Amino acid sequence: MKAKLDQIREQALAQIANSDTMEKLSEVRVAVLGKKGELTSVLKSMKDVPPEERPQVGQWVNETRQEIEKKLEEARTKMERALREARLKAEVIDVTLPAKKAELGHRHPNTIALEEIERIFVGMGYEVVEGPEVETDYYNFEALNIPADHPAKDEQDTFYVTGDILLRTQTSGTQVHEMEKGKLPIRMIAPGRVFRADEVDATHSPSFHQIEGLVIDKHITFADLKGTLAQFAKELFGEETRVKFRPHHFPFTEPSAEMDVSCFKCGGKGCRFCKGSGWIEILGCGMVHPKVLKMSGIDPDQYTGFAFGLGLERIALLKYEIDDMRLLYENDVRFLKQF
Repeated sequence: MKAKLDQIREQALAQIANSDTMEKLSEVRVAVLGKKGELTSVLKSMKDVPPEERPQVGQWVNETRQEIEKKLEEARTKMERALREARLKAEVIDVTLPAKKAELGHRHPNTIALEEIERIFVGMGYEVVEGPEVETDYYNFEALNIPADHPAKDEQDTFYVTGDILLRTQTSGTQVHEMEKGKLPIRMIAPGRVFRADEVDATHSPSFHQIEGLVIDKHITFADLKGTLAQFAKELFGEETRVKFRPHHFPFTEPSAEMDVSCFKCGGKGCRFCKGSGWIEILGCGMVHPKVLKMSGIDPDQYTGFAFGLGLERIALLKYEIDDMRLLYENDVRFLKQF
């Protein structure tokens, strides 16, 4: 038995000495000390050893195990140290080299335009509010005096979740939420994402952004609307900007109008940018329809108001002279850094 244990020890120590990887050391450990290892087989054969010799044989086995385990641990420690030193040599950092420049993003033209619009209206005393992107048919259509048979409610134009739940097609529903709170007067703008079933092209997208504006108070007239939007246009496009209002129709305002600004590129003389007309349409507006006020719990005999809505992308395209709306959504930093 002693000779057999000496043979196992010598073979194990030789294998340990010749091992040059952690995997080989692990193989030696399993082959000698594992459940089916050579030393474990010797322990299992102890039942065949005469009782008076078992203490001596057990001591030999333990001494052999301890020596093999010690050599395995020494070899593992030595190998780990060598690997760590090799890795440190390979990962030497030259502190005299210039640091790697962190590539940062850039503010989006939409964000720049929105912050400027918010600055203008907040300076006029308006509050910036938000509304839900998933709306009910009532807030998106009915409360805005849009009848059930209106083309805007067609499934070809609107993304419906269920028969009564939809992705909002306009931010106008936010003004209904605010009016229903009953806290008057109201001066607010509501920027947000809207959704319509449009094909993607240079001027259309199924997802874009609008900014809804609303003022509700006593004695509000169309003159207040014109003065407010004229001042807004001057601050956004320049002090020389002129505005004009053209009659239009929106279900939730009466009277309604579309507002044009004089072309800030040619000063109204006519150019490619304004298609030779000297004017550029930027928003729709009007006096809040009495029926909309009444449905929201506001007495139209006591209060009047005006509303307006503009497309954020349209403002960004105009202000920064971008020809294709799709460029705004391609996340090309080279393009974004121009603004």
